[in-house]
Amino acid sequence: MQITVTVNGAERTVEVEPRLLLVHLLRDHLGLTGTHWGCDTSNCGTCVVWFDGTPVKSCTVLAAMADGHEVRTVEDLATADGLDPIQQAFSDHHGLQCGFCTPGMLMTGRWLLDRNPDPSEQEIREAISGQVCRCTGYQNIVRSVRAAAELSQVKGARA
Repeated sequence: MQITVTVNGAERTVEVEPRLLLVHLLRDHLGLTGTHWGCDTSNCGTCVVWFDGTPVKSCTVLAAMADGHEVRTVEDLATADGLDPIQQAFSDHHGLQCGFCTPGMLMTGRWLLDRNPDPSEQEIREAISGQVCRCTGYQNIVRSVRAAAELSQVKGARA
C-alpha cells in the first residue's frame, strides 16, 4: 500500500506492507536511523518519535497509521544554528552513556520542555518514566533536562 507521511517537515510517499511498523519505516525505508529499535515489546522507549506533536513509541504504530500525519524524529532536533538545548545539555551533563536510550530521552525531554519550560525533578522523572536506561541511573538524564530548561531560557532571552 502507498502512504504519504510528513517526516521532519518533508512529505514522503512510500510503498509499505500493511504490517510494517513506523520504526521500520523510519529506519529501513527512510534511512533515519537515529530512532532506535530496542525491546520489540514497547517497554524500553528507545523508539520514541513525535506523531502529530505527541511522543509515541514508534514500535507500537503501524506505518499505515501515519498516512497523512506528521512524524518528527531525533534527526530534526538540531538546526543550522546548532544543537537543540536538550542535545547540548545531554552532552554537557553526561545524560548519555551508551547512547541507546538517548534518542527517545531527547524527544521526550524536548516535548516536556515545549510544554513546561521549567519542570521540577519529579515532572521530569514522570515524563521519562516510560523509558528504560540501563547505564546512567537517570540522575544525569534528569540533570540534563533541567540544564536544557535553563539553556532554553537563556537562548530565549537572547532572541
